[in-house]
Amino acid sequence: MSFRLRTSRRAGRQIREAAEWWLLHREKRPLAFSEDLDDALHLIAELPRVGEPVQHAATPGVRRLLLTRTRYHLYYVVDEAARTVELLTLWHTSRARPPKL
Repeated sequence: MSFRLRTSRRAGRQIREAAEWWLLHREKRPLAFSEDLDDALHLIAELPRVGEPVQHAATPGVRRLLLTRTRYHLYYVVDEAARTVELLTLWHTSRARPPKL
């Protein structure tokens, strides 16, 4: 049984911005981000513990999954009892500091 996905406002905005950026700036693979994200969301919905635990996060239980082609980390928390996964933020690996959670 799949987990239900919820997206925070912050993550939703970041996802829209990244998708738009890829459409405008990646002529050869404009849908790479959307495809990468879709693959990650399907994986998280089926196997929510697949992401690596994030240590020292302000929010307990944070995990992250690398979108391998586009090099973004998707940060999320799992609520086992409610069978939901909340997407917290999207963060590109080129950034020097981790996101505030």
